[in-house]
Amino acid sequence: MKHFIDIASHSPRKLQKLLDDAIALRKEWRAGGNKPLLKDKVLGMVFDKPSLRTRVSFEVAMHDFGGYAIYLSPGEVQLGVRESVPDVARILSGYVDAIMARTFEHEHIVGLAKHGWVPVINGLSDYNHPCQAVGDALTIQEYKGTLKGLKVAYIGDGNNVATSLFHICTKLGAHFSIASPKGYELPKTVVQQAKKFAAISGSQILLTDDPHIAVKNADVIYTDTWTSMGQEEEVSVRAKKFSRYQVDKKLVSEAKKDVIVMHCLPAHRGEEITDEVMDGKHSVVFKQAENRLHAQKAILLHVLT
Repeated sequence: MKHFIDIASHSPRKLQKLLDDAIALRKEWRAGGNKPLLKDKVLGMVFDKPSLRTRVSFEVAMHDFGGYAIYLSPGEVQLGVRESVPDVARILSGYVDAIMARTFEHEHIVGLAKHGWVPVINGLSDYNHPCQAVGDALTIQEYKGTLKGLKVAYIGDGNNVATSLFHICTKLGAHFSIASPKGYELPKTVVQQAKKFAAISGSQILLTDDPHIAVKNADVIYTDTWTSMGQEEEVSVRAKKFSRYQVDKKLVSEAKKDVIVMHCLPAHRGEEITDEVMDGKHSVVFKQAENRLHAQKAILLHVLT
């Protein structure tokens, strides 16, 4: 069974193939459309968390391949509450050809894969966001030609997005620096895994609480919201802790002259990123969002063909 649950489980060769496939699919799509490679296949999409990009990109991807996507809203399934995860996995496996789930708890993704008999794609969990990372790597490769030897600087919370970006960078040979406030660093297990990947790929890793050190000589600056869904009660505390981690014009000027700025979205403009940067010449944020579609297509073909 070919699941897509995290970046760490996939070899550099497989990850690069996903990027190469996404590039080919994007070219084909722009030339008139993709072949109906998933004709009459059905993707069941379970959402515990709402999303703009994840939902639309997967629905459009299935449509472009001649298949179908069924959206199950946060109130309809309620994994582990209304019905147990094993029961949902078994029921959906009888209806659909693959499951994409966007959840709070990573164990729910693991449970769907364990108890069902169709491929499972992680559309986001509290541990990581592998679909986002493929789209991110695709964008970096589009603008820089390769990830190998580049410096990617992540500014902000050591969250699920940072985890997947860290792992795909160290798998594919990009140097990775991250600046987070004390108490909001990446989990130790995530760092330990990345160090193993870096030892093989040659990536260099820098962990700091100083965003100015992190962005020095960076080819890519990446940021995310200071407060993710499910952390709403922490908004005021996080706003104070993260106040010096804003990606603004001054911080961008400390990186390379041709640095690109990325954000997984949605953005809280005026907090983690300024309007001037997000709408400025270094920003590739909206191309990055578009690339989620092509990354998702490559992932769907990986698990369904």
